[in-house]
Amino acid sequence: MGTVFLQLLSITVLLCAVQLIASYSFKNCIEKQRGSVFQCISRKDKDLSALLKDLPPTATNLNITHNNLGVIPNNSFDNLTLLQYLRLDDNKLTDICQFAFQSLHQLQYLNLSLNQLSHLNPRVFRNLHNLTSLFLANNNLKQLPEDIFSDLTNLTTLILRHNLLTNFSGIVKAVFHLKSLVVLDLCFNNLTSLSHDNVTLPKTLTKLYLSKNYLHELACDKLFLGSIKILDLSYNANLSTISFHGIDLGQINFLILRSTKVDILEFLNISNVNPANVDYSGVILHPGLLKQLCSALQQKKIKRLKKLRLGDNGIHKLENTTLNDCPIINEYLDLSHNKFNETDCLMFLNKQTKITNLTMEHNYLMSLPSCKTQNVTFFKNLIELNFRYNRILSVMANAFYQTPNLMTLKLNINKLAYLEIKAFKGLKKLVTLRLDNNLITDLLKCFDDLINLNTLNLRNNRIDVIFEDTFQTLEKLTTLDLGGNKITHIKPSGLNGLKSLSKFYLDGNKLKTIENSLSPVFQDTLTVLDLEGNMIEFTYHAASSPFRNFSKLTDLKLSGQKPHGLIVLPHTIFRGLYSLEYLYLTNNNIRFLHPDTFNDLTSLQFLTLDNCCVGVANLHPGVFKNLRNLTKLTVENMGIQNFSKDVFSNLTQLSRLQMNNNALQSISVDALQSLPNLQYIDLRNTPLSCTCDNSLLQSYALQNPTLQVVNLYQLPCPQDKKHNFYNFDVNVCYLDFGKYMFISTVIVVFLFTVTPLLYIKLYWKMKYSYYIFCAWFSEQWSRFREGKENCKYDAFISYNSSDEQWVMDQLLPNLEGNGSTFKLCLHHRDFELGRYIVDNIVSAVYSSRKTVCVVSRNFLQSEWCSLEMQLASYRLFDEHRDVLLLVFLHPISERQLSSYHRMRKVMLKKTYLQWPGMDCTDPAKAQELFWTQLRRAIRTDGRMEREETGLRDETETPENKETKELDYKSDDNYYLFP
Repeated sequence: MGTVFLQLLSITVLLCAVQLIASYSFKNCIEKQRGSVFQCISRKDKDLSALLKDLPPTATNLNITHNNLGVIPNNSFDNLTLLQYLRLDDNKLTDICQFAFQSLHQLQYLNLSLNQLSHLNPRVFRNLHNLTSLFLANNNLKQLPEDIFSDLTNLTTLILRHNLLTNFSGIVKAVFHLKSLVVLDLCFNNLTSLSHDNVTLPKTLTKLYLSKNYLHELACDKLFLGSIKILDLSYNANLSTISFHGIDLGQINFLILRSTKVDILEFLNISNVNPANVDYSGVILHPGLLKQLCSALQQKKIKRLKKLRLGDNGIHKLENTTLNDCPIINEYLDLSHNKFNETDCLMFLNKQTKITNLTMEHNYLMSLPSCKTQNVTFFKNLIELNFRYNRILSVMANAFYQTPNLMTLKLNINKLAYLEIKAFKGLKKLVTLRLDNNLITDLLKCFDDLINLNTLNLRNNRIDVIFEDTFQTLEKLTTLDLGGNKITHIKPSGLNGLKSLSKFYLDGNKLKTIENSLSPVFQDTLTVLDLEGNMIEFTYHAASSPFRNFSKLTDLKLSGQKPHGLIVLPHTIFRGLYSLEYLYLTNNNIRFLHPDTFNDLTSLQFLTLDNCCVGVANLHPGVFKNLRNLTKLTVENMGIQNFSKDVFSNLTQLSRLQMNNNALQSISVDALQSLPNLQYIDLRNTPLSCTCDNSLLQSYALQNPTLQVVNLYQLPCPQDKKHNFYNFDVNVCYLDFGKYMFISTVIVVFLFTVTPLLYIKLYWKMKYSYYIFCAWFSEQWSRFREGKENCKYDAFISYNSSDEQWVMDQLLPNLEGNGSTFKLCLHHRDFELGRYIVDNIVSAVYSSRKTVCVVSRNFLQSEWCSLEMQLASYRLFDEHRDVLLLVFLHPISERQLSSYHRMRKVMLKKTYLQWPGMDCTDPAKAQELFWTQLRRAIRTDGRMEREETGLRDETETPENKETKELDYKSDDNYYLFP
């Protein structure tokens, strides 16, 4: 029973330990950066305190978005006092209690956007002295309490866009205390004026955004906007020119008046704003007004403009002289969102030859004609030209003849289908060319002059073949993007000339093989190769790797080969890629991963096999054996059925393991323990069974202080919807243990029942066995078992104290007296004082050649006499010597001997002596014969081979003769003395 109790106690201690040891997995959040960055996104729990209660106090960055919290209670973040970055956007918040953030003294960023807040408690932001950015966009706020921001002494950015604010004066009173405020965003509210009730804006405020309100007047003091540098008043449809009368705008560096009723020319006349700092986009400037604007700028003695924005003015065309009267534009001219349908070789710029950047995106341009004419104007300072989002169908030869120093050209997101061979003639300084998202089908050596091109983007076109020498002159090209085309093959010399190519994107094409497609020209420079979404196939018998010469390749993507994926992946496919760090094999149907497949990838750090290897339900041992530098492995939705130590144990640097959507029902803890650096494992949507096979995994996941099991507390039990994996009943795992407990209990009860019976029946036998065992280890053992010469006594006399008189009067004188040489052992005389009586008995029996038992009725009732007799009989059977002599003082019935089976057994086979009583014919003679026979029996060696003859084989002596006259029972084989 004691054993059972200890086992139950150990189970209880283990369960308590599970509760006491903090799990590294979190109930509602995911750790993104060790101990500091956490995400609690799309959780079902509506109680914020429960959501955060298991996060460590070391957290500094917390993202709680896309939830249904409703309310933030008081003291919700008391255990997270080190938070610096907090996102609470998109949580359907309707209320925030006044002490919700009171412990966040270190907080610097707070986002409360995209909620349903209609009011704020005046004390809700108290104690947030370090807050620098506060986002309250997309709520239902109608007003702000006056002192709500009074403690935010370090606040620099306040975003209040997309609310229902109407009282600008109340806003000013609320922000007046913000002595560090730089940005105030009030766009998309219901403000009608800037009336402020004699309260001023903070002097530090330099950026004020008021777009998309209902302003029809400013109604503010002259110097109210005196500190503002950037002022956005766009899309206030009722705001007119008269609103700016008497307003000081002299400090404005950038003013936006798009889509208002402001007459820009009149505005420049009544305002002290610097015309060079006004955005003239969306102010209805047709070419005639634009010319007047240029004249007005000249009148204000503006000789140079750094930037001129003329977007969204409905301009169809600019005459060659339209911008002649404008100040010289040094850098940037924006003509976006107009209605240009031709460029006229940029002749409208005419004298504006200092421009470095021209943007004409979002227009109606149809083509770029040849500009090699006699009267062409060269714009040698123009280095960036942007024609994105037009309708350009073709680029003719010498289309950029007038811009020889162009470095960036953007023709992407058009309808380009045709490029003349000399379309880019003369652009020898071009570094970046964007031709992506067009309809280009052929590349006809149109890049010959682009000898300094560094980046060429041809993504999402309709190219199907790369012809020979297409890129022959692009020796400095480092990035070539041909993704999203229809390329079926590349001519043998199609990639010639790309001696510096580092990043090559061929994803989303129709390549079926890469054996002859990749030129050895860039084998020593290529670092990134993207072949995702092609139609590449391999055979099992591939002799060598097509990537074998790419010694510097660090990033290889082979995901999603169509239509069925990379069904066959030769084990030689990645040979020679010793520098590879990132390998993507997602969305393939690889049927077999050879154990040597990744052998050469000794530098690999990231491997993804998502939605892959449908046929590789069991990964083979050794498949990852050389990936000792791998830190992240993604094997989602692979149908993996087992997590074997033989497969994963070599990933000693692995820190993140994505195993979602697999068929794992159990995971060996030994396998997880073989990954010493594992910090993150994702097992979502994996049917881990809540059975004894995972009892150790449950304990390991709950107790491991370094491994984060993502959403551990949400992992369900497939067989029992009422429980989750973390709390399924592990007691069922001790059913076998219960069986052992039952067996143990039965044994214990049996022992308690049988032991008393055994104690009565076998007590002396057990005692004897014990002492025999002890004697076996003692030096006396051998001495006891040796011959006669080692015996201390001739005989040990075993008798009851009631028979002591006979022993002293008859036995002792006849055996030790009258000239006899016998030495007897008597307990009252020869037992060692202070020694255990049993030890004395054992010593006496084995120190004497014979044991003489003086049997009487009192002897049979004595436990000590019984022990002495049984010890002697054990010695008899153990040593096969006739060491036991029985002397009966008076006749004993068989019934009285029935409990002494060993004595009866001796009596049936051995000699015993009967003391002749006074009733015999000649008592004196009979007694003399008795002592003679007893002396002879003590002297004899008594070996067992002579036991059958007993005393009958003794040499005939006078005593013998007389003994023969006694009654003899040969059939019973013992002597009786009358």
